[in-house]
Amino acid sequence: MTVLKLAKLVINNKLGSTLLGLLVCSFSWADGEITSCKSLSATGNSEYPPYLWRESQDSKVLFGANRIVMDEIGRRLGIPIELQHTGPWSRAQVEVKAGRIDLMAGAFYTIPRIQYMDYVYPAFLNTTSVVWGKKGRDFVFKSRDDLIPLRGVTVINNSFGQDFDNFAKEKLNIYTVASLEHAFKMVSFGRVDYALYERNPGLAYVKLLKVADTVEVREPAISSEGLYLGISHKSKCNTGALRGQLAKIVQEMIAEGFMQKALDQGLEDWDKFGGK
Repeated sequence: MTVLKLAKLVINNKLGSTLLGLLVCSFSWADGEITSCKSLSATGNSEYPPYLWRESQDSKVLFGANRIVMDEIGRRLGIPIELQHTGPWSRAQVEVKAGRIDLMAGAFYTIPRIQYMDYVYPAFLNTTSVVWGKKGRDFVFKSRDDLIPLRGVTVINNSFGQDFDNFAKEKLNIYTVASLEHAFKMVSFGRVDYALYERNPGLAYVKLLKVADTVEVREPAISSEGLYLGISHKSKCNTGALRGQLAKIVQEMIAEGFMQKALDQGLEDWDKFGGK
């Protein structure tokens, strides 16, 4: 049924001009939402292999599983997604918060982040966060409470899920630094007792930075969280129809097994890059 036919039906049934106006506005709004933006910008944590990484410090091009996912989402959406490095992880979040970047290509769910971006459900991938300690420097670690008397470090604005973030804010002594490399060096030099970071990206950087002889994972994991696509509240492209279409696409890709294939490819690509 066209908008014109619906308008005639509304008038004939004496539903009122106000309702007609609302209907016409809603139809025209929905018609233009998906196609109003010719492209979408995206960023993420570029120190996050196999999910995202750069091949050199002066490059803005991002590679990894999340890049594969974003490219496919853009293809299915019919709108190209331009994924780019915008600076450290903390800076990437600032760019999305300000609306200078439309999409966040992978972030945990936290209360502070929902203040500036909408999450697309469900999570497209999952990742586990762990404690990293210095080899030969033993400390008892059976639960997160064992971290309370110790000194830790992580990357600025990093999250480990809302539950652990709340615990850390209330009870842990954690320094924040700009890069994972800096955090691992602090562990290696004994300046802190431990670092907090995700398992797969951490393992990748341990190999790249050649610190496997000094830094190791301490079990158990502190959290397991989903990686979500986020849309800036201030993005001019952020509409209900776009969010709905993105959710539909993500669900389809998960059902097809695409996300796991993307992660497998990201692991393979990083292994080749990290082995150079």
